[in-house]
Amino acid sequence: MSPLTLQALTPQRLLMASVLVAVITITLKTAAWYITGSVGLLSDAMESFVNLASALFGLAMVTIAQRPADDDHPYGHHKAEYFSSGFEGALIVGAAVAIIWAAGHRVLNPQPLEQLGWGLVLSMASSGLNGLLAWVMFRSAKVHRSIALEADARHLMTDIWTSAGVVLGIGLVMLTGWLWLDAVVAIGVALNILWEGGQLVWRSSQGLMDEAVEPEVMAEIQKTLEGFAHPTIRFDHLSTRRAGQRRFVDLHMHMPANWSLGRAAAVRGSVEQALMSAVPGLRATIQLLPSDVEAHFDDEADLI
Repeated sequence: MSPLTLQALTPQRLLMASVLVAVITITLKTAAWYITGSVGLLSDAMESFVNLASALFGLAMVTIAQRPADDDHPYGHHKAEYFSSGFEGALIVGAAVAIIWAAGHRVLNPQPLEQLGWGLVLSMASSGLNGLLAWVMFRSAKVHRSIALEADARHLMTDIWTSAGVVLGIGLVMLTGWLWLDAVVAIGVALNILWEGGQLVWRSSQGLMDEAVEPEVMAEIQKTLEGFAHPTIRFDHLSTRRAGQRRFVDLHMHMPANWSLGRAAAVRGSVEQALMSAVPGLRATIQLLPSDVEAHFDDEADLI
């Protein structure tokens, strides 16, 4: 799939597709649980309901994130995507707890499974749909720098792992006749998606706390600044943060005090344009200072 094709697949379109796929997988997996009575397939169906809620919430947050800046939000609405990621992580955690609760009862009171062949076929068909959509979403998430798309793709991957675990559990039951294996595998799968949900919640919390840009982005910023290195020009007090699809960098640029304001501003403009060209989605803010002037942010006067 070419970069141009991925660029055309906007986060909104992909999340709409995720809603449709979630509805289809809910239908398939609920049918699989109904005809087999497998608690493992029940856990699989429950996670698909979480997929649907997550995709709907993600679609709403991505739409909000793309609103332009306004008087109340001068830096834009990009952080809305982190709410989507956090919400999705919380739903994953809730689904995992519910699965463990349901499977725990089935361990103590195993129930016979029926028509396992059809149940496995329906489960694997839904996993194929989720796998294809997750693959496209992961690639598009990198192109659009969208944590909401990445979160939904990771959620779909947990759904695939859940289905794989369920199929394994049912296969072991068919081979051994040990009915309790179905519930044990369901609990193991739930613990895996519990970890995935916790990771999503953690990542979204870091984004809301103005986490610094990724190491590779910082390296690109440093490389660009080195291209302007000169005995009369230096940079310091560099700080970065990220908010959804946006990256921000603030720094000081020291120049000779005898330069005209026009000359200094022209050089600053060149640096800002170079930075924003090197890092898509970056917003650079540079404060001009004479070479012999230092900014001391820790001075008591600066805290008043």
